[in-house]
Formats: sequence, structure tokens, C-alpha cells
Amino acid sequence: MKKLLSLSLLLLFISTQAQVDVKAIDKYIEQARKDWNVPGMAVAIVKDGKVVLSKGYGVKEIGGKDKVDDNTLFAIASNSKAFVASCIARLVEDGQLSWKDKVRDYLPYFTLYGDEYISSMVTVEDLLCHRVGLGTFSGDVIWYKSEKTPEEIIKQAAFVPEVYEFRDGYGYTNLMFIAAGEVIRQVTGEPWEAYVKKHFMNPLGMENTVISISDLPDNTATPHKPTLESGTVPIEWASWDAPSAAGGIISSSTDMAKWMMMNLNGGEWDGKQCIDKEQQNLLWTPHNNFKLSEGSKESIPGRHFAGYGLGWSLMDYHGTLAVSHGGGYDGMYSRVMMVPDLKLGVVVLTNTMEGISTPLAYYIVNQYMKKDMRDWSAEFLERARSRNGHKEDVDERRAARKMGTKPSVEESALVGTYYDPMYGDITVTNDEGELRIDFQDAPLLSATLEHWHYDTYEIKWDKEHAWFDFGTVSFELDNNLKVEGIELDVPNGDIFFHELHPKKK
Repeated sequence: MKKLLSLSLLLLFISTQAQVDVKAIDKYIEQARKDWNVPGMAVAIVKDGKVVLSKGYGVKEIGGKDKVDDNTLFAIASNSKAFVASCIARLVEDGQLSWKDKVRDYLPYFTLYGDEYISSMVTVEDLLCHRVGLGTFSGDVIWYKSEKTPEEIIKQAAFVPEVYEFRDGYGYTNLMFIAAGEVIRQVTGEPWEAYVKKHFMNPLGMENTVISISDLPDNTATPHKPTLESGTVPIEWASWDAPSAAGGIISSSTDMAKWMMMNLNGGEWDGKQCIDKEQQNLLWTPHNNFKLSEGSKESIPGRHFAGYGLGWSLMDYHGTLAVSHGGGYDGMYSRVMMVPDLKLGVVVLTNTMEGISTPLAYYIVNQYMKKDMRDWSAEFLERARSRNGHKEDVDERRAARKMGTKPSVEESALVGTYYDPMYGDITVTNDEGELRIDFQDAPLLSATLEHWHYDTYEIKWDKEHAWFDFGTVSFELDNNLKVEGIELDVPNGDIFFHELHPKKK
């Protein structure tokens, strides 16, 4: 009787899986793309070691005719973090380092918020689970569009402020993954990019994947930015070469399908163990837990706990483990979601900064789980359209502007070099009556300054930027009207210029 019952349950499971209508999913994806006004995207679904779907939708650039296919490249951004963690796991497996090794054993200059004791205690494991005490996205202004080397970025990260005690909170930090990339370099004697290609990308046959915009082929999507004034507009690719260990991989749905299948197969690919099962299990073990808000539970029911492993986000989902990660790059968003018990994986790659990837991933997963099969795209779209992003912040600043005011000092007094230990030099110059601001090692952030009100000037960026448009710089004066420093106000949720407090040299 028990055998018959087990057989019945197995047949029921197979029957349930067979009911998934991939053609209907395909149509849903395309309709969602149109609803969200996404120029182009690519989606892959893998199940039981096979590719169920790997397809491109839409076009590479808005207004163009060049269509996206399954080999078109998109930035996967922070989905790169899982590759870094897997590289570290491989090195641990090979006995070249230990998870508990101190970071300073490899990077003697590594320092956190001026605390020598804490800095000496940080382990390789700590780098990969967002528990070192830094705030979410804090310090990203150091590397954003900067020409600094990874080592220079890490050294300046010493001045990023502590926001919670060591190993006693969660703060998503790209800086620590940049440090992890440098640990790989020190251990192997080669850049982490070379190591990941040799031990993962090449064995998996990820032939199209690159880790630098210098290597982009013709079959590459163009990044886009949604704007209130002009709608969705194309923007230039931004170099993430220096912070590549935090988010520099550029891949396709076909290549990412291989990556997911290897992970879902216990680290094995084509008879070769790319990553040991024991080490992979450690990557998928929560190292830093955090609570889910009530709003989060309501928007995505079926979750009770969530946390971060090593390079992966983890949660329970309708009674089973779900492994996932999102990625946000200048002009592109992505999402990877896997359910190991179902041997199911989904990747969604997009060429714009619209939040379509997460609801699509959940919709597809739920079709296989036969759980909560609602219209995820429509619900998330309605929620997204009800929010104005940072428009309200900008509108508030525009409304506060006082017209008819004058600066307290001549523009010549503003000229000079301003220094912030976390960032370096920021210079203000006057070129034939045009006031300009330049950021050290980040020439792409150059801008002109136009008087806003009092001693505040609007930043008129030379180039279009993905995460921000409007910004101001205020010049600080002492009691004798001597310019002492500047304060930057650039409303956005990712690159925190307000963390800088440059003082005039």
C-alpha cells in the first residue's frame, strides 16, 4: 500500500508539472514587456536539467529594428556576486584559503571605519554576506564611474561610516565584494575575472559572457533610462571594470541558463564538479538573517523568513527553499530565481530600469509550483506607477528654491580644491566665466554649476546618468565669509553624494 501511495504521489507530481503551459508563459512575458514599456529583454527557464525556454523579446534599442535573441548580452549586475562567492568556495575546496581566514592576511591595508580591532577580525566569509557594519549602498559613490583601481577603492572604504555593530545587522555592501575580488587576486596571482572564466564560464560553455564593456560584441542590448520628460531613452554603457566583482558580468539568457543548471545540479556540469556540493550548500545557508516587513509579506505571500547566504539571497517560499538575487546596472535590471527542490530556475534580463524582472520571475515560478497564480506583472506595475521614484524629492527641492537671491561671495572665491577622505579631491574651477565641478578619477561626473539660490548652485551634468538627474552643491562659509567646504545634494537611492563632506584645502 505504501508503495502504491508513493507511486500515486509521484504520478501526481509529474502530472502537475506537465500542466505548465510554456506557450502561455511566453505570451505572458511579451505582454508584460509591452505593459511595462520595456524595449528589450531575455528570459530563460530551466527545469530538471533542461532548458524549457530561452528567448529574446523586443528590441536591443528603442526605436530600432534589431531584435533581442537568446544570445543578446545584458548586464547582470549584482547577480555577479554569486560567481564571486563560487570562486571563493572553489578556492576553499582546493585548500588555497579558508572561509575563516582573516581578510588582512591577504589585504593588509583593509580597514573598516577606523576600528583596528574589527578590521583585524573580518573574515573572507564576512565579505560575502553583508554583515560587516556598513549601510546599504553606503560608499558606492567611491567607485561609481571612477577610474580608481579596486585597491584604491578598498583603501578609501576605510572612511565609510559604521551604521551597526559588526555582525549585528544587514547592510548590502558592494565594497566588500570588491574586496573579495582582490582576495581572489592575491590567492591566485591573477584577476578574479580570469579565475571565474577558467573555472566556471569556460567549463560551462558560457561563450558569449564578458566582464568588461571593452569586450562587448555586436549582439548587445543598449541600456535605457525611464524619464518623466522624454519617456524611455537610451543611455551609454557605464564601465564597471573596477567594481566588477560587485556587478561587472554581462551575459545572455542562454549562458545564464547553463549557470543555473550547474547550480541546480549540485555544482556538476557535463560530468565535472565545478563546485563541491558541500561548499555550494554553504553558499545556500543563511549567514545573515533579517525580518520581512508586513508590507513585503503582503506583496509576496508564502514567505516567512529571509536572509543572505554567501552571494545569494535566501528565503522559504511556500514551504521550500528559494535562492535568488537581483541586479541593478546603469540602464538594466535583472533577476535570477531558483527552487532547488523543483530543479527549477528562471532568469530575466532587461535593458531598462523598470521593475519587471521580479514579478516575472515569481509568476513563472508559481506556474510550476501551482501556488498564488495571480497576475504578478499587473499588480507590480500598478504599484510601480503609483510611486514617483525620486520625483517627489526633486519637486520638493524645486519648490523650496528662493528666486531673486544672490551669492554671498564672488564666484572666484568658490574656486579651489575640496578634499574628502572617503572620496579624494573635488575641484571647482572658473573657465572663462563658466563655473565647473570635477570629481577626482571620475571625469564622467564633470558638470557646470549654475546659481540656484543664495550660496547654492545647481549641478548641470555634462552627461546623462542613470541613477540621478537633478543635484545641487552648497558652499559653506565661516563667519567671515571665507569658503570652507561644500555639501552635495543629489536625490537618488543608490549613489550617496551626501555622504561626502569635502573641505577646501
